[in-house]
Amino acid sequence: MKAGYVALVGRPNVGKSTLLNHLIGQKISITSRRPQTTRHRIHGIKTTEAGQAVFVDTPGIHASQKRAMNRYLNRTAGTALLDVDVIVWIVDRPVWLAEDDLVLERIQTSAAPVILVINKVDRLEDKAALLPFLESAQQRHPFAALIPASALRGHNLDALEHKIMELLPEGEPIFDQDQLTDRSLRFLAAEIIREKLIRSLGQEVPHALSVEIEQYQTEGKLTRIAALIWVEREGQKAIVIGQQGEVLKKVGERARQDLERLTEGKVFLQLWVKVKENWSDDERALRSLGYAE
Repeated sequence: MKAGYVALVGRPNVGKSTLLNHLIGQKISITSRRPQTTRHRIHGIKTTEAGQAVFVDTPGIHASQKRAMNRYLNRTAGTALLDVDVIVWIVDRPVWLAEDDLVLERIQTSAAPVILVINKVDRLEDKAALLPFLESAQQRHPFAALIPASALRGHNLDALEHKIMELLPEGEPIFDQDQLTDRSLRFLAAEIIREKLIRSLGQEVPHALSVEIEQYQTEGKLTRIAALIWVEREGQKAIVIGQQGEVLKKVGERARQDLERLTEGKVFLQLWVKVKENWSDDERALRSLGYAE
């Protein structure tokens, strides 16, 4: 048996969470087209006859350190590289940006073998650009493997899983064989609500959003959930609620549908919106809202 931890790293919006969900075969991490959707380190657990891989989804490593939230995200991504057995570094097609250099600096501090995944190759118009990129990448770091893939389409993920299992050390399973994540249903509920908010709102508001579960109570097949949506300004509160509450109602309906699939039962969901000024640039406020490594 093989068993170990596998860090999924990369700059923002390269498809780390999408890759995790497809590897596990179930939605563990929320996804959107907006950078910095992932804010927490999330473990997705896959157990097969060959062994157990504990995938660690991380926030995107980025250059900005302006706000406390940015610094928290980079710290969370950096600490995920400690004591892992394999690193899977995801890049977006054959494109190398300055933030990829930041990722390279981080992974060079680890002794773990690194697999480079060139994601979204299904959207690559000129396939001929792939070979020179692979040659250039191999000169930057001694990768254990370079794997073109599409997390969204599931292309070449079998090859990736095979290589990961090959690199993992021998050992007994770390988690129960039927466990898919180390996160609670309460945590997953907050993340699902935040995903629906991000997908429903404009450019600015999603970065100023956080969701706190005030009540999570199960009564047979019924789950009662009450959640607070925190924003930073009154104007953002008005946007989240929408005219006559339409935006909040739509978010609630979409979140409830996902939550009922997650809990395999009925869900009664209540949402409120409150203002906590400048919470994303306040270390104490971040900790109070659950942002702690």
